[in-house]
This record gives sequence, structure tokens and C-alpha cells, in this order.
Amino acid sequence: MTQVKETPAPSPVEGIKAASNGLRGTIIQTISSGIDHFEEGDKQLLKFHGTYQQENRDARKSRSAEGLAGKAYSFMIRARIPGGIVTANQWLALDDLAGKYANNTIRLTSRQSIQYHGVVMSGLRETIAGMNACLLSTLSACGDVNRNVMACPAPDSTNPVYKAMQEDAHAVAMHLAPKSSAYHEIWVNGVRQPTGVVEEVDPIYGKLWLPRKFKTAFGLPLDNCVDIHAQCLGYLAVHENGKHTGYNVLVGGGQGMTHGRADTFPHISKAMCFITRDQVCSAGEAVIKLFRDHGNRADRKRARIKYLVADWGVDKFREVLATYLPFPLVLPKAVEVSGIDLHLGWNSQGDGKFWYGLSVENGRIKDDGAFRLRTAIRTIVEELGCEVRLSAMQDILFCQLEESALEKIVQILDNCGVPLPDKRSAVRKLSLACPAVPTCPLAICESERALPGVIDQLEPVLGELGLYTEEFGIRMTGCPNGCVRPYQSEIGLVGRSGDKYVVFVGGQKNGSRLNFLGKDLVPRTEIVNTLKPLLVRYKDERNSGENFGDYCQRIGQDSCKAIMA
Repeated sequence: MTQVKETPAPSPVEGIKAASNGLRGTIIQTISSGIDHFEEGDKQLLKFHGTYQQENRDARKSRSAEGLAGKAYSFMIRARIPGGIVTANQWLALDDLAGKYANNTIRLTSRQSIQYHGVVMSGLRETIAGMNACLLSTLSACGDVNRNVMACPAPDSTNPVYKAMQEDAHAVAMHLAPKSSAYHEIWVNGVRQPTGVVEEVDPIYGKLWLPRKFKTAFGLPLDNCVDIHAQCLGYLAVHENGKHTGYNVLVGGGQGMTHGRADTFPHISKAMCFITRDQVCSAGEAVIKLFRDHGNRADRKRARIKYLVADWGVDKFREVLATYLPFPLVLPKAVEVSGIDLHLGWNSQGDGKFWYGLSVENGRIKDDGAFRLRTAIRTIVEELGCEVRLSAMQDILFCQLEESALEKIVQILDNCGVPLPDKRSAVRKLSLACPAVPTCPLAICESERALPGVIDQLEPVLGELGLYTEEFGIRMTGCPNGCVRPYQSEIGLVGRSGDKYVVFVGGQKNGSRLNFLGKDLVPRTEIVNTLKPLLVRYKDERNSGENFGDYCQRIGQDSCKAIMA
């Protein structure tokens, strides 16, 4: 007798979404109650609205000593900013909100957005409403939906593809935005609807939304500053005969994994088809619907679209995708990623205006003693009235500037103790870190607060070896979920246990290749000592023009492990 394979039960989060009353839950009632946190069901729904409930883990001991019960609850709030583009007035409004409701800092994310930390319940609605008042939104910045759509932020008028990508990124973001009316009801209007279930079914996502989060980016072969191969959905620009003819659609990138589970892993996206510009929204909708219908809703550890691509293979994925596309599937063009640009320093836009790219270490914008980065950025925007653009490398670009603005910018940065990009080492400019401890509940180890110290130790070693100007990146995360894409960098540091990390090596600066495990359970204080023997061998044995990641790949994982043992 043939046995019928049982369908696994949906995860508890699927039940929360199904019973959410159109993503409402009891969010508005909890806000009105005066308590300082939400219960589990609403915690999951909050993500769709662009906020996560968190706890200040640093405060645990002090609260206990003071006899305070419970946790120090607060909220992270993230904006949706397609392509990372905001006006001067919007930036000033965001800065005001940081001072009024957050912890006096703004954090630039690795998805070209900003997020606040430390917002308490009494300021939650006011912060989100304030972001909407300046014509931004937090809707779909988190949750099981398409999140902030990225695109190269450079305002380069010499090549029309930059503007085209930025326009297409905005179009896709708006097309794939959730249509639930709950968001404005809760955060903007603040009007509670009559009691009862609101039967809202999103035309793209359906009633249960997606199995997990979904990430999208537009990139260029010669300038993959958005890490397009790490995205669930990537649009890689195609040039033929000097013209931007469309995009290769890449599907299945993703970084997250779980320690101890071999069936979870980072994955590089694969080229599925070619589309023209007028097909970008319908192609994105098709991929979303395929994921909605076929993604894993039982095990959230394997619920990303990358596992469909990995399990099915490219041929089957294309076959299924063709049934969702409203046009014939055309095979992708022969286009590969080959470069990256950080867009830092003084640059001509090609239209008589200029932009200045400022390196922001780990994306944290704050004033700290003589280092007054937040004041510097606000002063530049106020005095020059410039547009602001955010990069996927957690940096900031001041745009639409007159040629005379350079002297003013340098003066402001110098007065505020902020180093210019050319004063930072290449490895520091290429570094990324996630927030991790004290706010992220998933963090096993430090990241944002730890990586600068690791680089402080590494820079003298690089100088000693004559490698100080070598361009290779270090990315650190406090857990294996990989929010700043550590599995593609030349050196990836992933939180493992307490103060110990997994050291990965062998990635590619342009994001086109995964790295591999070099050594496990390395104490933070030993990271540089662990890497040094490999860096010494790289200096002595590299081929002409060979970068560090390519060298590690050439000698292989076993050799790298032996050298770092």
C-alpha cells in the first residue's frame, strides 16, 4: 500500500497571521492600555508594521540591583526608503525624531534605510506617525513581505541606467507594498475600527502573507554595491550595444543559517530569466506569488526562497516561474557581476552638480564626546539643503551639491571630529557590522561594539605586512542569521558562543562568491592572531593582482584551515 506523505503542520507564526484580523491583532488596544510591551502574537505582527519589540540586555543587572521587575522593553523602528533616497527636509525630520523618541542615534542599515533603537512604548506611535508625516513609511520594512528595495544610490547622470534603476526600485517597492489598511488605522489615523474580524486579503500576498521575509535589489555588473547575489530577488542591469535593455532576474540569494543544522546555509542567487524595463513589476509579483504558494510554512528555519531554488534546481524553478509570469520566459543574458564602488569622497554627478560620500563606521550616527557625527551630518544638510542618499555599505551620500560645497563639508567634518574617507583604512571602509547586543534578541555575541576594536588590532598588522591599502572587507554579525551578509566577504566573523566567533575566509569583494569556514570558536581577542599567519602567506605567495579572497580560494579550504589552526 502506498503511504501518503503527511503535510507538516504550519508553524505557530502562520496561525498568528491567519488570526490577525488583517494584521491588527490587539496592537492598538495594547498601546492604549499603558503597559510597556506586547504579548507574543502582537510581537510577530508588529514586524509587518516596521518595528520589533526588543529588550535592553545591558540593563538586566542594574534593574535587578534596583529591585525592578521584568525587562527593559523598547522598540527598534525601521523605515522603508526605496533606493535609500531622502530629501533634506526628510533627513532633518528623521534626525528630530531620533532626538525626541530614540536614543539620540540613527543607524544606517545594510539595506539602505535607517532604524531607531531605544524607543519606548509611549513614543512608539508618535515616532511612526512622525515618519509618515515627512512622507516616509515603516510599512513592510520588516515582516513576511517584500522589504526595502535597494538600488545603487549614486546620482550619476553620465549613465542613465542609475536613474532608471532607482525609478524601477521605487516602482517595485510600491507595487509590492502590503495593501492592508491596518497600518494607517493604527499608526497614522489612530482610529479603532468596529469590533469584529476584518476580512482583508492582500491581492498579491493573500491572507497568510509570505512564508518568511523577502529582499529585493537592483544592481549593476560593474558596481554591485547592493550585494545583488545575497538577495531573494535581484534585477541585474543588462547593457547591449551601449543601451540599457533590461534586467536579468536573479532569484534565491540569502545569508541566514543555523549553527548545527546542515540543511540551512547561505546561498548565492541564480539567473532565471531576462526581462525588459516595463516587466519589472509583473516579474517581481510572479516571483513573490511563487514563493507565497510553494515556500515552507512549517519550518521557518527553511522558509526562505533560497531553499526552493536550492532544492528544486534552476531548471525546475524556471519551469514553475514560467506559469506565474504574464509573458513568455526568456533565458537570461550572459552577464556577470565584476566590480563594486563605495561612492565615497568628492564626485561629479555629470550634470554640473556633485556628491560627497562619507564613510560611517558600522552605520551608527551619534555624537560621542569630540566625535560629533550626528551634529556634522545635520549641519551639512541644514546649511547646504542637500539631498541625502544611503548606501548598502551603511554610508551616506550628500547629493546635488555646488562645486563650492566641498570646502564647507570638509570644514564641518573637521570641526566635529569626523575623519574624511581618505583618512580611513580600506578594510575599515569596507567593514560592516549588525547591531547585535544589547538590543537584538537573536544576538549570541557582540558585533557593532566589537568590530571597531578588531580592526584597531588588525590595521597595525596590515601596515607591518605592507597590506594597509589592500581592499578587502570584514563583516561581523552577532549570530548566524547574517544580516550584514558576512558569508560573501573576504573575512566573515559570525557569532558562535559567548565571546567566540566562526571565522570565514575566501569570499569576493564584489559579492559574487560565498566564503568558507576557516576556524570555529575563535575568541574575539584572538581573531587577528588567527588571521595573521594567513595574511603573511598571502603577502608572500599571492599572484600579481590577486586579492585576499581569491588567494584563499586558490589554496583551498583545507590549506586555510591548516594555516589558521
